[in-house]
Amino acid sequence: MGAFLAIGAVGIVLLLVSLVVGEHLHGIFDTLGGGDWFTGSSLAAFLGAMGFGGAIVQQITGSTLLAIVGGLALGVAFGGLIAYGMLMMRRADTGGVVTTHDLVDATGVVLSDIPAQGFGEIRVTRGGHMMKLNAKSAIPLAMGTQVTVIDVLSATAVVVEATYR
Repeated sequence: MGAFLAIGAVGIVLLLVSLVVGEHLHGIFDTLGGGDWFTGSSLAAFLGAMGFGGAIVQQITGSTLLAIVGGLALGVAFGGLIAYGMLMMRRADTGGVVTTHDLVDATGVVLSDIPAQGFGEIRVTRGGHMMKLNAKSAIPLAMGTQVTVIDVLSATAVVVEATYR
């Protein structure tokens, strides 16, 4: 049982190292050929579940062979679950910084009147970020008009057109 507890303890230590070092540890596992599935977190989950699960199975059954099989099964299950979760988090396209190019086709509302040849102000929400931008339009637009961004002039200025519903 001592060997299983030691393996589980190595898993806990690896998890703590992975939390402190972070993604730098992932690069080491890439060189070993694991790709996105083989991470510090998944290895820590595998070792922790295998060690502590094997110790529990051995305590209940008294059989070392069953403890090895049960520990390996739990290790593969937990390691695979964590690896899949980490893979999904890396591939998720959420959050991040909204760039001006992301604003095309965004809808918003006019905050201050937009004259025919000048700029007004609009509010646009994109990717959970609310932004106030200077806006230009081919026709005058009154405050409260729903608009769609059709072009980006700069980081703070866009071209809009009225959105008719």
